[in-house]
Amino acid sequence: MRQPVRASVAAFALATTVSFTATATVPKDLPYPSGDLTADQVMDQVYFVNHFYGFDNYAITKQGRDITVLVIKREGARPTTNTLERYLNNDYPADDAIKAEDLAIFRSGKLKGTGMLITDYQDDAKSQSYMIWLPALRKIRRFAEPSHDDAWGGSDFTFGDVTLRKPFHETHEMLGKETFDDCLGHIAFADGEHTRYTKGLPESGACEHKGKEIYKIKSTTKFENWWYDSRITYIDAKTFADYRSEYFKNGEMVKVIDRNWVPLGKSDDPRAVGWGYWYGKTLATGNQTWAVIPSNVNAVDASYQDDWWSEKTLRKIKR
Repeated sequence: MRQPVRASVAAFALATTVSFTATATVPKDLPYPSGDLTADQVMDQVYFVNHFYGFDNYAITKQGRDITVLVIKREGARPTTNTLERYLNNDYPADDAIKAEDLAIFRSGKLKGTGMLITDYQDDAKSQSYMIWLPALRKIRRFAEPSHDDAWGGSDFTFGDVTLRKPFHETHEMLGKETFDDCLGHIAFADGEHTRYTKGLPESGACEHKGKEIYKIKSTTKFENWWYDSRITYIDAKTFADYRSEYFKNGEMVKVIDRNWVPLGKSDDPRAVGWGYWYGKTLATGNQTWAVIPSNVNAVDASYQDDWWSEKTLRKIKR
């Protein structure tokens, strides 16, 4: 995976070099399944959950001093932090060219004042469009879709992990059902490593998913000469929340991403879950990333101005 460069422009600007013909898209009205499922059907449900298709919109907001903290800890170095808000809008009819829009605003850290608006289209063969607000220039720049392996916000998460990877980018194999028997990962801070944004973060990984029934699925990438060959994902058999993805290259695990999913209590649909945190570790370097979302900043089906997902919002971001 390519290391991010210092300039936020370059981090978002590289165009993808591989294209696919999408034979099937995941509809926003995908029904809750029943009976025995194939690996492809399970991964469609995982995509539904990760993109919050059960809601018109989903956001991680700011409530008082509570805000999402993105911690990046390089091996042997002090951790750095960014805080951010993110707003995802799925409220587009099936005959609209736009399928969803995703707005991220960085509020502190090296990316403070940077905004990113991503537009996803109904046509899965069409690349996403990116608008980036660059606070140092006070200008918006438009870019082609980044490469799937570019780092998102300088973290151990790639654009593929966060937004770009779709079920048809991989082939999927069902490895069976089992019981999830582990706590999720987290960053353990040494004395003197805390910042004002990390003092209130959990001191241990989430263990509440231990004992839950999960699907275990192996997904093999269709990209050639890629940074991973396959990944194994552990998926809640009821909610279809993906708790863990283990990435492998040449038979060796190279990265792990854990997601702590929490119930939102807004729907009878078991898939109505949101983020508690994301944790990622790149094993070759020991680098870790932890995005922690306070429970009270999760918001679903809120009211926004018609032009919230627009250049106007990007231009109003304060440095």
